[in-house]
Amino acid sequence: MRAVAVAAVAVPMFAVGGPAPVASADPGVLVYPGMEIHQGTTRCTLGYVDPVARTGYTAGHCRGNGPVTDKDGRFIGTMITFRDNTPDGATIATDHQISDWESINIAGDVMVNNILPGGRMLVTDPAVNPQRGAPVCHFGVVTGETCGTVDAVNNGWFTMSNGIVSQKGDSGGPVYTVTPDNRAVLVGVFNSTWGHFPAAVSWSATDQQTNDAVVQQAAAGN
Repeated sequence: MRAVAVAAVAVPMFAVGGPAPVASADPGVLVYPGMEIHQGTTRCTLGYVDPVARTGYTAGHCRGNGPVTDKDGRFIGTMITFRDNTPDGATIATDHQISDWESINIAGDVMVNNILPGGRMLVTDPAVNPQRGAPVCHFGVVTGETCGTVDAVNNGWFTMSNGIVSQKGDSGGPVYTVTPDNRAVLVGVFNSTWGHFPAAVSWSATDQQTNDAVVQQAAAGN
């Protein structure tokens, strides 16, 4: 069992957002993957936008008080639910399951798309998952796009090396691989840098957990 150093500290949590505050979005706002978002005093990167469901995704540790806004403070949505169980401590066993995501209900009066800042469309494909040695890129609002390879695939998360970098504010950003047919396919949501290895929670695990959370929330309301 391999262990890696962890630089981030978070409290294990699972929560469902409360009633959304009454707010109106600026219809000129565009919501897209890779944009800068704010929640309270927290600045992060939006990882993915489902334009049909009008749901956005970022890291769970990006959550904050109040609504979600863009970098100019314009309202774009409210948190639906989140998970954040990044363990305390300086090391973590690679078989430990990590969950770190937040889903966001995007306001009905803003524009949405799934186009990355570089112009490439970001899509999901359940057949595409992170593989050790595979090329990947990450986009964060501080560092922009950096690319490298998957270093190791663990239990619901993976580490990266060979060029991937990040700074505070990049959390929640999309991690994707460009396929031979020139698609940018989402494989993860950026979590933190553990030791010398940037890390992300895998999109397949995140997608499953968010779906489970919706079912649990619906059951609790019955």
